[in-house]
Amino acid sequence: MSFPYLSDLIKWLTGLDLPLPLPMFGLCVASAMLVASTLLARELERLYQAGRIGAATVRQKSSAGLLEQVQVSPQHIVPDLTFAVMLSGIVGARFFHILEHKDQFLAYPAAMIFSTSGLSIFGGLIVGTLVGLVCVKRWQLPLRPLLDAVAPSMMLGYAIGRIGCQISGDGDWGIAASIALKPDWLPSWLWAQTYDNNIFGEVIPFPGVYPTPIYETLMGLLCFAILWSLRKKGYQSGWLFSLYLLLAGVERLLIEHIRVNPILEIAGIKATQAEMIAVTLIVLGLLGLSIASRNINKTKVVAS
Repeated sequence: MSFPYLSDLIKWLTGLDLPLPLPMFGLCVASAMLVASTLLARELERLYQAGRIGAATVRQKSSAGLLEQVQVSPQHIVPDLTFAVMLSGIVGARFFHILEHKDQFLAYPAAMIFSTSGLSIFGGLIVGTLVGLVCVKRWQLPLRPLLDAVAPSMMLGYAIGRIGCQISGDGDWGIAASIALKPDWLPSWLWAQTYDNNIFGEVIPFPGVYPTPIYETLMGLLCFAILWSLRKKGYQSGWLFSLYLLLAGVERLLIEHIRVNPILEIAGIKATQAEMIAVTLIVLGLLGLSIASRNINKTKVVAS
């Protein structure tokens, strides 16, 4: 069962038909950003107290009404960073979705631009991250330590955001499920779902499709646990974010085998947009881990 809007969920739980047309996907994304930003503020405060990240330089109005540069502890920039990343992430998510469905966009451009559905989470992450990097530079914060700090929060936000995909039935489900392959111990709803009342009104024949948003949430939470447990280790700056890139790429590459996505062809290579991005993340992650590990080895040599 899917619940595209808050009113659908309340009616299913209580029987009350209330006029609350708030999209469940949007509410889950907002919740994801709130949780992720709270976690990031906590981590930045820890790193600031430990002396690993310095103060941020921001512009504020003085008592005379003039703009002046002042230094604040880095956790205080999190609300502004969250707003900038969220807004740009929505634009990026819609843009990447349009790139993935160009024929549909050419036929109905206005409908795709202003639709309440159809977002590419990878697109949101990429554009949101780029805008976040611009903000970090503007606030004169060290790039690599801040990327390490944000890595666990980004993974947790991704996992929570996928809950919105599952609840609303936004089309990010998998291919037709094979019941013959289902382990006996696994509940049927965790193997196949028909997403009745999904936001597209699409009728999915029994037994249903793989509920890939659930799998992504579970894998995202596992990856978050790994990143969170390693954040206090003595790694080189940039190592943890590189690990995030690797984990995010592997997770998405695995799930694409049972996901429904259009196949693109670029330079003779046929793959989904998500597969191309996932491979890029894996390569960047491995490269970053290699560089960070090499720097650690150099430091040990010098110290000896």
